[in-house]
Amino acid sequence: MDNQVQYSLQAALENFAGLIDEKGPSPELSLLPIFDSDAPLMEKVGLMDTVFDDHAAYEELREVCFDLLLINFFLKDVKKLEEDYLESAEWEAIEEATLDRGTELLNVLLYIRECQEEDLEPELDDFLNEYLLVNEDEFQDEHRIYEAVIANRELADSDYKSIADAAAKVDKENELLELFYPLVSFFYEPHADDDHMAEFTENSQNKAFDAAVYGLLINFNHS
Repeated sequence: MDNQVQYSLQAALENFAGLIDEKGPSPELSLLPIFDSDAPLMEKVGLMDTVFDDHAAYEELREVCFDLLLINFFLKDVKKLEEDYLESAEWEAIEEATLDRGTELLNVLLYIRECQEEDLEPELDDFLNEYLLVNEDEFQDEHRIYEAVIANRELADSDYKSIADAAAKVDKENELLELFYPLVSFFYEPHADDDHMAEFTENSQNKAFDAAVYGLLINFNHS
C-alpha cells in the first residue's frame, strides 16, 4: 500500500469518527489489508464495498475511499502489471464498470502528486487552468463540473468563513456540492495545523465529511 494513501485514509477515518454521532468500530482495520493486497482491482472494490456495507456509519466516505483505492492502484499496484496495462481492453472494461464510482477528489489527488514530483506548491488557478485545462474547448465537461469553483476562485485567498458562505450557495445539483468547501479550503490552506482544522470545522455545515476530506488532502500533500 502506498504510504501517502495509507496516511490519508487513516486521517480521513479518524477525523470522520471524531465528529459523527453514531459511534461504532472503525473500518480501518478491515480496509488496510484490502488496499495492501495483491488482488485484482475490481476484487478490491468489491471487498471495500462489503466493508462499508458492514460499517453504515461511515457510508459518506465510501466513494472517497474508492478514490483512494484507485490512486493506490495507480501509485502502487500498476507497477506490478504489464507496462501497457492502462491501454489494455481489461483496463478499458474496468473504466466502463466504474464510470459512476468515486468523486472529483481523485483529480485533486493526482494533481497534488504531480506537484510533488515537480516540487511545486498546489495552487487553485494552476489546478484549474494547467491541470484540468478548463479554458480549453475540448475540456468543457471539466469546465461545467468545476463551474462553481471557477466562479469563486478568488476564495483561495480569503478565509474559511468566506469559503463556507460560498459553499452554502452552490447549486444543490452541482457535482461538486459536497466537495466544494474542503476542496477550496485546501487551496486556501494546504498546510493546515490543528488550529486551522478547528476553524475549518467550526465553519462547516457537514463537519464529519468535510473534516475527513480536508484531513485526507492535507495528509496526502504532506506525505
